[in-house]
Amino acid sequence: MRASVMRAAVTSGFGGPERLEVLDDVAVPEPAAGEVLVEVGACCCNNSDIWLREGSYGREDDSQAQAGWLREVEPPRFPLIQGADIVGRIVETGEGVEQGWLGRRVLVDTTLHDAASTEPYGIAGIFGSERDGGFAEYATAPVTSLGVVEVDDLSDVEVAALGSASFVTAIRMLKRARLVEGELVLIAGASGGVGSAAVQLGKLRGAQVIALSDPGKANTIRDLGADAVVASRDLDLPNAVRAACAGRNIDVAVDVVGGPLFSILLTLLRPLGRYVTVGAVGGPVVALDLRTLYLKHLELLGSTLGTVEDFHELIALINQRKIRPLVAQTFPLEDIHAAQTAFRNKQTAGNIVIRIARERRDN
Repeated sequence: MRASVMRAAVTSGFGGPERLEVLDDVAVPEPAAGEVLVEVGACCCNNSDIWLREGSYGREDDSQAQAGWLREVEPPRFPLIQGADIVGRIVETGEGVEQGWLGRRVLVDTTLHDAASTEPYGIAGIFGSERDGGFAEYATAPVTSLGVVEVDDLSDVEVAALGSASFVTAIRMLKRARLVEGELVLIAGASGGVGSAAVQLGKLRGAQVIALSDPGKANTIRDLGADAVVASRDLDLPNAVRAACAGRNIDVAVDVVGGPLFSILLTLLRPLGRYVTVGAVGGPVVALDLRTLYLKHLELLGSTLGTVEDFHELIALINQRKIRPLVAQTFPLEDIHAAQTAFRNKQTAGNIVIRIARERRDN
């Protein structure tokens, strides 16, 4: 019989790290009808964990306002257990869920989908924001949010590093940008979770990949398949990128950074080129010369998370061993503050993963 209480990292409200506390007496949630209870093995860190706690998403009418992931639609309800990329085993089922789910190892889709949602692709929120997430020993999830992990040679930590927040986001970005075989794609922020996923997925699409990254992470990004890596802080970045392209024009720019890099990427695109963004860690407010946009006939595309179909595409890629995890560091749940500090410092390439339960490789 499972315990009635669990360890969990609980966020009590908007603010700094002091708002995040690991507690030992949090009630284990009960799965509702159509849901399962997952014993969490690992959960990946994401920008949304920090941005939501700090209220950094802003509102459309006030970029400095404290707001949650859905901005002005619905503020988050605290206390809240964050953690969007959940990996674990199903230990209990709610009403209407087949017992055959018990014992299966699953990756949970970061995104909550609802056909009634007015948001694009039916996105109704994310785990760790609109409902409790995986920084806890147990988490509930709708059965429709589950992907069964069939490979047995990946640990829970490694599967978490292949999580939906990174890979489904990158899958959707490349679809939005209509990247096809033979095109040249420039990926800014290539050493992070989404960027490194885009490197692998771009190569799977048959594209030539030029990555922007810190020099110390270049070898890791090349190992993922990048055809060339350019130092993102090169004082003459445009010419450094052009040299790496060997005279070819850039068809697609994938931007996970934003900030001052935005305008540089637009100048590097060919006429009729496509720019797609999914992040703003370098700054959410950018400068745009409209002449560059209209004289080059550029397309500017925004993208966030993905569809149910994108998630199932990710599960297939994992089970077919077509993508590989990039784990930068792991931390136990008790050290979640240190994990988030390491995440913000971004000194290593790849994902930072929280270990919730003892790793199992014999499953």
